[in-house]
Amino acid sequence: MKKIFYFSIIIIFLSCKSTDEIIEEEANCVGDYSTENVLTNINSETFNNDESVNAISRYSWTSNGSQRILSGNGIPNHEVGTFPNADNPNTIREQNVNKRFTLCPEIITENGLEVTGPALVIAYALNSVKFDPATAGRCNDTGECSLAQGQGNWNIEALGHDTFDFGDDMNHAHVQPNGAYHYHGIPELLVDFLGDNQGMTIVGWASDGFPVYARYGFSDPNDPNSSIKSLKPSYRLKTEPDSNRPTVLTSLAGGPGQGTTNPNTEIPMGAFTQDYEHVDGLGDLDQCNGRFGVTPEFPDGIYYYVVTDDFPFFTRCLKGDV
Repeated sequence: MKKIFYFSIIIIFLSCKSTDEIIEEEANCVGDYSTENVLTNINSETFNNDESVNAISRYSWTSNGSQRILSGNGIPNHEVGTFPNADNPNTIREQNVNKRFTLCPEIITENGLEVTGPALVIAYALNSVKFDPATAGRCNDTGECSLAQGQGNWNIEALGHDTFDFGDDMNHAHVQPNGAYHYHGIPELLVDFLGDNQGMTIVGWASDGFPVYARYGFSDPNDPNSSIKSLKPSYRLKTEPDSNRPTVLTSLAGGPGQGTTNPNTEIPMGAFTQDYEHVDGLGDLDQCNGRFGVTPEFPDGIYYYVVTDDFPFFTRCLKGDV
């Protein structure tokens, strides 16, 4: 296993503020919830000597009284897989990450607004690496598929199946053509880096200002004294595939080392986003893979998203205003 070393680490978590600063922030905060004073003073520079990174990971989180401000370079601060690799030909490169989130998130839709396309990043991890759960892979009805800029009605999932390989690593992440390392699921080694806060770990913030936790939550969402459990999504595989769903891969493009044709390769259920359905109450989480409840950082309760081990792995919709 590769070893990774860190140098010049500076991480400061806000523990107190002057009365004037707190009053100013409270006066500016109007909304259903307040996230002020939670992880709003972080500044980190970490040299990551992983052979696929070999660069400084920079990120800072501050606030101006009404907004949470992220500045970073998108370089992970933990071990990663080998990039480029046979199924992902891209090299990790610095990004220019500048993002503002409201400190006063509010729910504007109970069903959630679907986030699609590259114009809006659905969430950022604390290390300024983005969450991007969907892929550009598509298949048409005849089983002609592409892993990059594909055409067709069937969206290929990055995780949860073995049919298509996007070259993701132990953090359920890989690299886009522009060099952006990004997470599709639980950023395992980031969770290890951040440590365990009473069994629940904030790993980032969604673009609507609500927090993102990894995997665990209280078994009773409103009781901080209840046991910690691995939270389950409320999605399941459909019992029957949708009409016109391709069942056999007839050709494949956009995947290094995969060739252009793979005739008669079966495409089992779970390879496409459309293979899943949401069943209200099936698991612990709602259609946006989140729930209301208390957390160590929010003892009075808040809505929060959860990165999970099972589909959808990360939310595909937001309930708050962006």
